[in-house]
Amino acid sequence: MILSLAHFFGRKIVAKEIPIGARGAAQETVEFAHTLTARHPELPPVYSTPNMIRLMETAAFNALQSYCEKDEITVGTAINIEHRAASGIGANINAEAVFESFDGRFYTLRVSAKDGLREIGRGTVGRAVVNVSRFTEKMKSPSR
Repeated sequence: MILSLAHFFGRKIVAKEIPIGARGAAQETVEFAHTLTARHPELPPVYSTPNMIRLMETAAFNALQSYCEKDEITVGTAINIEHRAASGIGANINAEAVFESFDGRFYTLRVSAKDGLREIGRGTVGRAVVNVSRFTEKMKSPSR
């Protein structure tokens, strides 16, 4: 199944169709800066949930970005994530996102993260397409 064009504030903005099942990935090796200890010394040195979510969001961005036009990007709109297992410094984390559905404005992607041994997290993220120039201009407006 192929979904047709997205709309943002009533304007057609994505010129390419995005197939259900489009995939993206992102990887990183856990460093001290990615751990709970880096933010709170009393906590254990394990991969933090915010860093796992950031990696999942990057995978979702990568899944959709090749379908955007020259001045478009996708931005995060929703997250629903479970962090299910701890990973320590040196672990290689692989996140994957799979495009699952579209409701006329928002894209939903199923995401997961694995550390080589097991799944450490899963859930969904929502994204929307924005035109960078229009978005930036709108953010400058005092009436936003």
